[in-house]
This record gives sequence, C-alpha cells and structure tokens, in this order.
Amino acid sequence: MPELPENTAVSIHPAKKLQQVLGYAEPIFNASMAGAAGGALAAAVSAAGGFGMLGIGGNTTKEWIDGEAAIAASSGRPWGAGLMAWVLDKNLDPLEQVLEHGPSFVCISFGEPGPAAALVHESGALTGMQVGNAAELSRALEDDIDVVICRGNEGGGHGRNEVSTLPLLQLALEKTNKPVIAAGGLATSAGVAAVLGAGASAAWIGTRFAAATESMSHRNIKDAIGAAGIDDTIYTRAFDIAQRIDWPVEYGGRALRNDFSDNWAEDLEALGATVDASDALTDSINEARAKADPSLAPVYAGQSAGLSAAGQSAAEIVADLARFRSVLQQAAQRWEFA
Repeated sequence: MPELPENTAVSIHPAKKLQQVLGYAEPIFNASMAGAAGGALAAAVSAAGGFGMLGIGGNTTKEWIDGEAAIAASSGRPWGAGLMAWVLDKNLDPLEQVLEHGPSFVCISFGEPGPAAALVHESGALTGMQVGNAAELSRALEDDIDVVICRGNEGGGHGRNEVSTLPLLQLALEKTNKPVIAAGGLATSAGVAAVLGAGASAAWIGTRFAAATESMSHRNIKDAIGAAGIDDTIYTRAFDIAQRIDWPVEYGGRALRNDFSDNWAEDLEALGATVDASDALTDSINEARAKADPSLAPVYAGQSAGLSAAGQSAAEIVADLARFRSVLQQAAQRWEFA
C-alpha cells in the first residue's frame, strides 16, 4: 500500500511526501470532472508530468469504466480517479470496478466517504476528499482521509458556494499536516504559484483542462469556455432541477451563464413547479445536452474560464502551468532586501 512517509528527524514537507508517493514531476492535477476527464485526458496529464485524474459520473457503466480506466493507465505513469460519495452510498460497484485497474489515488467527495474510503485503503491507494467549508474540512481530517482537496467556490462544476479558495486553504494548512491540494479558480502559472507559495502540495485544475483537446467535452462546450470571461459564470441548482438529477441540495453547480440560467436561476420554486407539471422543459435540456447547445445546456466551468483557451493540449497546459517556478523566483527577488 502506498503510504505517506513518516516524519524523520528532518521534517519532510507534505508536498514532497505526496510527490514521492504519487510520483509526479509537476504538482498539477487535472480535476476529476465527470463528462470531461476521461481516460485520454488523465493519460495525457500523467504523461506530461502531472497527475491525471479520471472522473466517474453517476450513470457510468462497467464497460465505460473498464475502457476509460485502461486508457488512463496506458501512459505507464501513476493516475487517479474521482467519484461521488452520494452515488456510492447506493452502490459501491463503480468504485470496485475502477480499483481493479490500480489507481494510486482515489478522491471520494460530496457526501460521507466512510465505506468507500475504507475500500480504497484496502486496495492500497491513497484516499482524498474535496472540502468546501469548515465542517467538511473537519471530516477530512479523520484518519481515513490521506489528502485534503480545498475546493473554493470559484471552482466550476458541483460543490459548495460558501468559502473561496485562499481562506479555505489557509484554514486547512493551519489545521493539518496532511497534504493539502488547492482547487478553485486556478488556471495560470501565477495561480499555481500563489497556492504553492501558501503551502499547498499541488494545484487541482478543472476548467482549463475541460477545454483541452483530450477532454471528453464537445467542441461547442470547449469553445464556450474559451470565449467566456471571469464574470460569466453563475452558481445555481437550476440545471439539476430541470434535468431531475438528485444531487444533494447543498451542492449546486457553477456553470457559464446562458439563456436557460437567465430565465430560471433566480426562481427555482417556479422552475420546480414547471418541471413537476410537464416533461417538456426536462426534454429540452436533455436534447440541448445531446446536441451540445451551450445556450441551454449546462457548461460547467469556474471563474477561471476567463483565463482558459480552447484548443490547447494537456501537455501544453501542464508545461505552461509548470512555469510557476519562475513566478515564485521573481516574487522572492522582488521582495529581497540588502
């Protein structure tokens, strides 16, 4: 079982511990985004020196998991997977299936990770948990979680909307010696430098990788992300209500604003009544998703959409983010005094 090395007489920083155990060269993880982070993206990120993550959605089949996990492992480099705790509460099969492919790291988030975390540990992999507030952070400090991922409300996709990345990261670093990964609003080498300089072990990047060439997202979705600004997102449950998806109510989603959110995000009660009365709205959203129509379908993206471009490969993105070293060096020189 991979274990974080014990402290010796010379203290080893948690960031170095995690790097030693998981074997990445660059402290860059692609977020485990269901629908975007497939095997090709995970493999490309790992091959480029980062740590590739596979996103396991709520309706994935055994065949899909087997196929995508095999691709994720094809780089020959360590890789990981992310799953939703509230889905695993009903059925642990998706987790058992992905564990058969030997991931080094598994992130169990959005709910109580208990039995799932125990299963990951039995497999020999490290267990991570995304946290979005102080209560979730306290849960992640228990012994069954090895790595804490602080996801601020700037991040895209589902999560909490309570605390931004830097305050949450600072709190986590005060509370634990476990490796802490920062997530939410990160898309450039300067952003990576900021969280690593603060003490994070790595940066968890979602939106920029969602627009990468290896992402499973449709070209229309990638182009919409590339065209968005930093103030073009909205946090809402409207898309889940319209699609009748049973995400726990505390986990809304940050997505690009579009015609649908403009019409419904401010009146969820009326939206719920409309969905209850007819299938028409749900059918229209599902059709828009099938056609990748960003005017109606959810395009889950964080505020860093305004810092992301479509058409870049995962390797190009990792190489660009890896320039964090020069950013940190320049910052250190800027504040040196004779």
